[in-house]
Amino acid sequence: MIYDPNRKSLPQTKIEGSQATARQTAELLRSVISQQRVPYTNQAGALIDAMKVVGEQLIAANPVELAVGNIVRRVLHIIREEDLSLTTAAISGMNLSAVSDDDDDGDRDDHPVLSAAAVAAAARSTLRPPSLHTLLEDMPGSAAVPHTSSSGGDSEGKTADKSTITRKLKHDVIEAVNELIQDIITCHEQIAEQAVEHIHQKELSSLHGLHASICSEVLEVILTLGSSRTVLEFLCAAKEKKRSFRVFVAEGAPRYQGHLLAKELVARGLQTTLITDSAVFAMISRVNMVIVGAHVVMANGGVIAPVGLNMVALAAQKHAVPFVVLAGSHKLCPLYPHNPEVLLNELRSPSELLDFGEFSDCMDFGSGTGSPLLHVVNPTFDYVPPKLVSLFITDTGGHNPSYMYRLIADYYSADDLVIQRKPTTGN
Repeated sequence: MIYDPNRKSLPQTKIEGSQATARQTAELLRSVISQQRVPYTNQAGALIDAMKVVGEQLIAANPVELAVGNIVRRVLHIIREEDLSLTTAAISGMNLSAVSDDDDDGDRDDHPVLSAAAVAAAARSTLRPPSLHTLLEDMPGSAAVPHTSSSGGDSEGKTADKSTITRKLKHDVIEAVNELIQDIITCHEQIAEQAVEHIHQKELSSLHGLHASICSEVLEVILTLGSSRTVLEFLCAAKEKKRSFRVFVAEGAPRYQGHLLAKELVARGLQTTLITDSAVFAMISRVNMVIVGAHVVMANGGVIAPVGLNMVALAAQKHAVPFVVLAGSHKLCPLYPHNPEVLLNELRSPSELLDFGEFSDCMDFGSGTGSPLLHVVNPTFDYVPPKLVSLFITDTGGHNPSYMYRLIADYYSADDLVIQRKPTTGN
């Protein structure tokens, strides 16, 4: 995808699903970074401004899909992290160079010169708590800066070092964005690998004859609602590890996405029972665990999820059934539900609920007030408060709801919570 900064609007492309949206957003931002011309000074500021220009347009184009804003903020955080790393390494390199010029040969033997990467890593760990990105990055090569041993402050060497840093910032940012894209692509697999830790095998004695008919009744039962690829891969991974269980799938009216999930589960050999959404409370007493996907996870641990999941969460709490939410890291949002930037819901077409031809008489303007007699409300999402969630499983592992704010803080910078360009002032 080629981005033209002179365009007034972004190309209109229909993208379904948070993962695909997050990936396309990251790839677009990577393209913008690679084409962006940066000044000799304040390169990070130039990249950040460019990201905010594009980010504002992307978020405005689809405000309901919060994964777009998440990725924009992740890339902004990457730029700040890489710039800080390179700046710290450069300053440390100059300090070490000055020390080496002042010391004699004997002192050099007693005090070996550290590498810039080691000093940068030490500075990061001393000045601020380490982020997950810092902990997982390749420390020896992440902030390497060519070090010259010339004495007397050779201006040509310093110019070469600055030029190297100039080229390196964009390169390091693009490499980090590539890693982010790869994490988005593999998030389903990373979450599915943890299935065996949460879906346990019930030990069954050998059953024969009449007793074999009750085998299915003693299997672990997992309930889900609607359709989620993350949930599908999670359950199938557990089956591949010889876990035996039955899945109850609530159909997820009015779009009935649960029908698609049930069909897919059966095709992969899982025992599946399809139920209506209104039957969840009646069936929850037979369930051992609820496993669902999410649209987005907020900073307070609350979940924006497909409509109907709040009802499932309340039923699970009433019967002390664990309520587990699966979400890739691209769905972790640094905003809170009360933030004005968060659009919590979207109203879909009433045609998903009823046939206009059949109900046309109810929707006539017969009252004389200029409004129809029948109103249809078809929300897309529910909000599940953190107190109803037992566990979050992300591509980085399992986390309690109370820890989510700390995990989310590792991915974002406080300066980027509101994506807004600096106002331009005229002369």
